[in-house]
Amino acid sequence: MFKHKVATRRILARSQSGLAAGVVVTLAMLAAACTDSASNILSPARQLSASGQQMSASAQSSTGASNFTVLANAAVSCTDGSIAGSVGTFLTTPPGAVTQVNCPISGSIDIGDAAAIAAYKGFLAEYAALAPQPKDHCTVESGTLAGVTLPPGTYCFPAAAALTGTLTLDGPKNGTWLFTIGTAGLGGTGALTGTNFSVVMAGGGQPCNVTWWVSQAVTMTTSGFQGNILAGAAITITGGPINGNLWAGANGVGDVTTTGSVVTGCAGTGNGNGNGNGKGACNQGVGNGPEGCDPGKSSIHNPSNDENGGIPGKPGRRP
Repeated sequence: MFKHKVATRRILARSQSGLAAGVVVTLAMLAAACTDSASNILSPARQLSASGQQMSASAQSSTGASNFTVLANAAVSCTDGSIAGSVGTFLTTPPGAVTQVNCPISGSIDIGDAAAIAAYKGFLAEYAALAPQPKDHCTVESGTLAGVTLPPGTYCFPAAAALTGTLTLDGPKNGTWLFTIGTAGLGGTGALTGTNFSVVMAGGGQPCNVTWWVSQAVTMTTSGFQGNILAGAAITITGGPINGNLWAGANGVGDVTTTGSVVTGCAGTGNGNGNGNGKGACNQGVGNGPEGCDPGKSSIHNPSNDENGGIPGKPGRRP
């Protein structure tokens, strides 16, 4: 069960760090009461967290961290996909670098500049604030999570997690989920891997209200993933849409590599409905070239975004 002093420490850290709104809600939820029942998330006691959410939102605006979909310690690489939102690295060139191969990025690219450094420091503060503590309460999980349905709440894997199949997160629009994988501190271990793993939002639940704290590296292969990832080491995504922000390298080293994946960040311009379509990241006019986005049946495997019957200046329409 959470102690009030622990919860207070986390909210203060969060208000200073300026990360995504989904994580803000999670921290506020955990601090509002000392009960551990997921069914109490919408109780009157937990509604007191609104002022904390507003304070944190203001801090996000001041640091600009909420504008970043991808943050890495040194390098970001995106191949045959797209990223909706801004991308940043903590280190400047070299070794800081952002590599794009057939991968449009809708936001800015910040390599070791003031905005990226401030955002990355915010990520580090958030990572520390969410790190599992000995007296924290969570529902312990194991196995692949295939066929499992979880209500809003806090869930933990004491060691590494290898996931497959379909996980359903069923809750209201303001419901929040926090998953912690592994242990914190010096020598902490626990990686997250997913193979043919899908997260499905139900009941109005939002991907941006889902947070995955991972002690070490994250590797997702042909997986449809929902939620913000805060990783101690590298993040590697191969195939499948990602709805959420990708922040890597809290332990000092960690790059972000995506291949064949459409990443719609919570800071980006997607519609946040969990379908990976990231409409705002696409420009569906004729002659705009491949964009790796979903609306209009665009595809990273068949990268044409011209609808039927169109010519430049006069887009066609599908029948």
